[in-house]
Amino acid sequence: MKSQSIQQVLKISIIVIIGALLNAAALNLFLIPAKVLAGGVTGIAQLISALLEPTSFHISTGILLLLLNIPVVYAGWIKVGRRFTFYSTASVALTTLFMELIPLHPLTDDILLNAVFGGVVQAIGSGLTLKFGASGGGMDIIAMILTRVKDRPIGFYMFALNGVIILSAGFLFGWRRALYTLLQLYVSIRVVDAIHTSYVKLTAWVVTDKANELQQVIARQMYRGLTRISAKGGYTNKDKDVLMIVFTRYELYQLKQIIKAVDPHAFTNIVETTDVFGLFMRKKEQ
Repeated sequence: MKSQSIQQVLKISIIVIIGALLNAAALNLFLIPAKVLAGGVTGIAQLISALLEPTSFHISTGILLLLLNIPVVYAGWIKVGRRFTFYSTASVALTTLFMELIPLHPLTDDILLNAVFGGVVQAIGSGLTLKFGASGGGMDIIAMILTRVKDRPIGFYMFALNGVIILSAGFLFGWRRALYTLLQLYVSIRVVDAIHTSYVKLTAWVVTDKANELQQVIARQMYRGLTRISAKGGYTNKDKDVLMIVFTRYELYQLKQIIKAVDPHAFTNIVETTDVFGLFMRKKEQ
């Protein structure tokens, strides 16, 4: 947090507010009225709220979303780091606030339109938030913890959780709505992929004249190791260094800011990483 300029903090804060507003609008104007569940922790909050609705202990989806994220945020603060967790917590809190302010009123009675547009609006909010180094909390923080603690297949956990949500939607609301929930999840995933990236892990190849400085800052701020390769410029014939760093998509914005600050003339190529074998995190993280 300290290394960020006021302009950067302001920019990210505005994006987090916009993302939270879009998430809340997607839920209150499309998904909740149509009884179509979202994915991840938000879907769990919707499910619990629907189950409690007939009882005298009914709690709104927004409040449940906040409550369910408390243990996740606490774990993220310890395992992930303050910056990512701070913005993610702010996103969850703002989503809850906006859900209390936006009326629970559908814009259309067509379930298909609610599923599609709910998924699109929510995904735009989530994608923008991810693009600027934050998240909507929930599964994003859990994924970040798992990639920091142990290199595990995040997609399996997300698939299993969303599978439970789809089955629950079928038993609770009927299988027709379960299929619309599946459609909403598909649309949401595709839009997030288009805005940000579908891969959890990425690899950066950085050609730089300031390898020492970059190496130190990346190790200090991102807690990531890297591989340094000696190279020679094909046009200038000057000696350079290539830094190869494997990191998670949640750290993409932070890495871009570090490279911009230390060596704005560095050439950086970001490629998608399908799998990693061997040591991914630094030893002190294990």
